[in-house]
Amino acid sequence: MNTFKRIDIDSAILKINNNDFIIVDIRDKKSFEIEHINGAINLSNSNINDFIRNTQKEKSILVCCYHGNSSQSAAQYLVNNGFNDVYSLDGGYEAWRIQNNQ
Repeated sequence: MNTFKRIDIDSAILKINNNDFIIVDIRDKKSFEIEHINGAINLSNSNINDFIRNTQKEKSILVCCYHGNSSQSAAQYLVNNGFNDVYSLDGGYEAWRIQNNQ
C-alpha cells in the first residue's frame, strides 16, 4: 500500500520555490483567509471530491494543517484516492509561520 511522506519546512520551501507542489491547506476557511502559504488552496469536505476528480494524479501535493497532525490523515486520504506523491508538512502552518516570520 502506498503512503504519504512527511516533509520538513526547509525541504518544503525548496520544492515550493521550484513550483514542484500543489499546496492544499485543510485548516478552516476563516484561518485560511487570514493567512496561508502563498499559492495554497483551501481544501475542505465541500470541495475535496472536485479536487480529486480534477487534479492530475501525477502532481506532487503538499498538505498543510495547523500543527502537522490532521494533514497526515488528509495526505493518506489523497494517496488512497490515487495520488502518488503526497507530503504532509511537519509542524503545519504554525511552524511554517514561525520559521518564515509571517
